[in-house]
Amino acid sequence: MKAKILIVDDEPNVRLSYRMALEAEGYVIKEAHCGARALDELATGGFDLAILDMRMPEMDGLDLLAEMRNRGFTTPSVIITAFGDVPHAVRAMKLGAIDFLKKPITPEALRNIVTDVVSRHQTGATPASPPRDDFHDHIVTAQRLLNLQDFPRAKKHLIRALELNDKSPEAFNLTGVLFEMQEDYERAKKYYGQAIKLNKHYEPAQQNMRRIFELFHFGASKEPVALGDA
Repeated sequence: MKAKILIVDDEPNVRLSYRMALEAEGYVIKEAHCGARALDELATGGFDLAILDMRMPEMDGLDLLAEMRNRGFTTPSVIITAFGDVPHAVRAMKLGAIDFLKKPITPEALRNIVTDVVSRHQTGATPASPPRDDFHDHIVTAQRLLNLQDFPRAKKHLIRALELNDKSPEAFNLTGVLFEMQEDYERAKKYYGQAIKLNKHYEPAQQNMRRIFELFHFGASKEPVALGDA
């Protein structure tokens, strides 16, 4: 059975475009026009993913995500942003939102990230289930554990990933994300920097390094966290 997805956006046309893009792939779609309605839907259970728009009246995407966590809803969430919508990326990451999409969104980009997040969270019965001793599996498992804010186990998988491939900018970037989520910015910069050293064109690490620079020099982050490809 295909995953059940909740789309939360106050604009009907946006919800319709997301629905059309995802139903074409067989996903079961529910919609909510506001945060309060989204919480009612989530209370019914069974959702594999929530797609949350950042800018909504009364309760924005981050406030909704915070209330979801307060109520014990661990549903993986993707935040939809416009430029500059995430001035406090650390708060979003602490709430488990390590997956972002920037507007405008193509149907292909939406389908790709939904497939990635859903498959990531369906890998293994529980976060404790050991993956194969394979670089890619360790990276995917680490991403899932970061979503769940399980930092100690995420760190173990990242350490093993780096042991298996110490030339991967993706592994160094994701380790930087781990430390940034814990507000250890010096270590985060170190790992982002190593990812860039390995591949100066690796955009996720470049973006994360720029965000930390802006955080300390301008007092607010302008960009959402960039994980790279799993």
